[in-house]
Amino acid sequence: MLRHVLTYLLVVGILMVWPADTLAQRSGQTNAIYDEVDLVEKLGEQVATDATFYNEAGEAVQLSDFLDGETPVVLSLVYHECPMLCSLILDGVTESLRELAWTPGEEFEKLTVSFNAIETPEVAKRQKDRYLAELNRPEAADGWHFLTGDEAAIAQLTESVGFTFTWVEEQQEYAHPSTLIFISGDGTITRYLHGMRFPERDMRNALVEASEGRVGSIMDRAIMYCFQFDPSSNAYVLHAWNVMKIGSILGAFALGGVLLVFWRRENKQLSAWDNAHPSATT
Repeated sequence: MLRHVLTYLLVVGILMVWPADTLAQRSGQTNAIYDEVDLVEKLGEQVATDATFYNEAGEAVQLSDFLDGETPVVLSLVYHECPMLCSLILDGVTESLRELAWTPGEEFEKLTVSFNAIETPEVAKRQKDRYLAELNRPEAADGWHFLTGDEAAIAQLTESVGFTFTWVEEQQEYAHPSTLIFISGDGTITRYLHGMRFPERDMRNALVEASEGRVGSIMDRAIMYCFQFDPSSNAYVLHAWNVMKIGSILGAFALGGVLLVFWRRENKQLSAWDNAHPSATT
């Protein structure tokens, strides 16, 4: 935790002293090279399921190998030699996974894919060992996959999810977006969560959404019904109309229950009066 705090403070310090024209990636002051960095959300479209990568053991795999038609997949695109941002992203993901009651390999699959074609399965293996140790949940080993691939596979995947990045020669690093991409079991892109920190509630709601309610309890589905994703805040927020509808339904059931109690009580009283005055009913 202390390491995360120190890293965060370092990032803040750099943001304070770096020139604005270096940091402003999409404004009129930006260096033209950052015009090549973007994230176009492709909700409802298909991820490149036939793209071939290599897992941390060096085995060739396709994205379709992680899709069973039902289990949702959480995808993050990073590169492991990244000097700062990607570590913050992976730290944020790991923190969210620690808070989440669900585990990769059980309720969902987690893919961490490098978009740097020179990175190898050996590098991916070291990263997997590191973050599994931080997660401290050994059973997640079968569900959190660290993949590397060649330029063709990387281009195929990143294009399918709208993720563009570029090499910045002056800084000797990639400029790229920061996001988590949620994919349904059939390969449909269902949600993007942007940033470096991902609240457990948003991660949980996005997984329920991606699974079409297959993951989680009835309560999770009810909560999902009450929340709606707000792109402006990059979070799930209460949907007032749906809350009102649920409140109306619950109110109707409560009123029906009260009326039923009164009806049964009245019937008992009438039956007791009839038994006490049999002549009045003949």
